[in-house]
Amino acid sequence: NLERCLFPAASAAKIAGTGAQVVLLSEMDNGMARTAQAHTTAEVAAALSMAFAYGVEFIELGLGSETELEFCTDTHNRAGFHGNAVLAAMPLVRPFLLRLPGQRFWFLSGGDQPRLGERMAIGALVATEAGPVVMVSTHLESNADAAQREAQLRFLIDALETAFPNLPLLIGGDLNTGNHIGGDWRDETLFDHATGRGFTIHGGPETTMTTRPSLITRWPDRAMKLDWFLTRGLQAAQCHIVASTDAVGRPLSDHDMIVLEIAGFAPRA
Repeated sequence: NLERCLFPAASAAKIAGTGAQVVLLSEMDNGMARTAQAHTTAEVAAALSMAFAYGVEFIELGLGSETELEFCTDTHNRAGFHGNAVLAAMPLVRPFLLRLPGQRFWFLSGGDQPRLGERMAIGALVATEAGPVVMVSTHLESNADAAQREAQLRFLIDALETAFPNLPLLIGGDLNTGNHIGGDWRDETLFDHATGRGFTIHGGPETTMTTRPSLITRWPDRAMKLDWFLTRGLQAAQCHIVASTDAVGRPLSDHDMIVLEIAGFAPRA
């Protein structure tokens, strides 16, 4: 989660340091004044020499929050796109975008961030040495309760099973776990649903949160565990969290980077 991606080059360098071959990104701007009208996903992908698929989650009708206005280079958005992406060091086959069910809260009640659109997932088949894997970047609703986020994940899994039967699946992103239910990710019902469907949950150390104060999100006391990988048919070696700061300690995002190492395929139960 690169939170608009104010610093594409520095963010790409941070990602490159992990050696990642596939990258899932959330909250990426394209044609927004707050990020110099850049297609931030394209810039990160070019710096990493990766292919990418980008999907629009929202069309932003304003310039952003009060803190984001400080970074605006214009008084208008060239496109106003905000979305998610999947990047890979190999070709992306059969790329797809899925709109997730839910209320369109942000249009009428978005405050200083009015938007058109809905939460979504974007993914593709990625060819590995062991065979194809379906890799999916998603972003579940923050302004919702546990039942609504579970419904979004259920819809996503159902769609993936229909389109890609019997293939290994990896779903990752900002699942907004804990929002509007008291802040504790352990109260989310989507985890039981996912494990019941044969998925393994990866979030790094249980007590390590994944949010941090940033140049845009200046909440020093806010700490939540929002970011996860869900895998089925894959054997994970380890999952760890990397601080999303550059060499001088500047925050690149309000989320830290979660890194999952895949050892190979795992037999389906």
